[in-house]
This record gives sequence, structure tokens and C-alpha cells, in this order.
Amino acid sequence: MALLLAVALWAWFDRVRVLTELGSFLVRASPPEKADIALVLGGDPSGNRILKAAELEKLGYVPLVLVSGPGGEYDLHECDLAIPFAVKRGYPESYFAHGENDGRSTVEEAAALVPELRRRNVHKMLLVTSNYHTRRATAVYRRAAPDITVVAVAAPDSHFTSEGWWRDREGRKIFLTEWEKNVGDWLGL
Repeated sequence: MALLLAVALWAWFDRVRVLTELGSFLVRASPPEKADIALVLGGDPSGNRILKAAELEKLGYVPLVLVSGPGGEYDLHECDLAIPFAVKRGYPESYFAHGENDGRSTVEEAAALVPELRRRNVHKMLLVTSNYHTRRATAVYRRAAPDITVVAVAAPDSHFTSEGWWRDREGRKIFLTEWEKNVGDWLGL
């Protein structure tokens, strides 16, 4: 009992460092490298992911951005909304390719898009997703396509930073949900 109390006291007094480490664990990103394609994962209503990928193409890291497009609202796929969003912000439509799919999870999205990556003869890709999603998404795509080198590139999220996610209500929700999904992934659920 004394040990449990000591650990609880330590965690309380050192909570900022502990919370930062727990948030940092979710982020497993690398600097961008030259690759065959950038793949933008769905699930980002802010547009940060597609804008990050468009910038990578503009800087010459990739010749094309494949935009995942899970089906959703009003019979539209997310890529049908994301690509015009990026074009409206000055990026040429030629930067992007539609990746319509019916995935409702990262695993389902990977199952739908890996055949397209192989059809395009992709050997190395930049996986562009939100910072908190990089660890799990990288693991999912490496399992789904061990023949493709996956380099995760983090797009910023306005609610989640490793150093302050607990100060923002949406950041706390993101943290808890992403940890739940990581544990589920580890358990094979």
C-alpha cells in the first residue's frame, strides 16, 4: 500500500512530465524524405493533413499525393472535399489523386488503399496523418504492406500537442481515444 501511495504521489508531483511522455508516445514521426507518393489518411476535418502533404509535393519530396477518401456525409467521399479545399488554398489539382474507399478504421483504410499503392508501383511512401495518429498508423501500414517503406510525417493538430494535450478538452478526448485504439491494436482487436 505504501508503494502504491508513493507512486501516486510521485505521479501527481511530476504530472506534467508524465502527461507529456504519455502524449509523446503517440507521436512517432520522421522528417520527410524523397518517396514515390504521399498518402493522406482520412479523418481530418480541419484540412491540416492534406495541406501538409501538398506542401511536401510542392517541396519536391513526392510527385503525387493520394488522398484517402472514406465515404461519409451526403454521398461524398472525404477526398471529394479535401482536394478542393487544398486547391482553394493555392495548390494545383494535379498534385492529387482520389483514393475513394469505404474504410471506417485505419485498418480498413489500409486494406482498401494498399492494393492501389501496389498498382502504382509504390516502394516508399510518406504517410501523412495527424501527429497523435502517427505511431498506430505506421504500425498498421507496415503490417498491411511490409513490402512498402513507410515514413510517417506528422501534420499538426490544433487540439493535440504532446506538451499540452491535457489543457484542451478536445486534446483530452483525442488522447484517450488514440490510447484506446493503440491498446486495441496491440491486442489485435
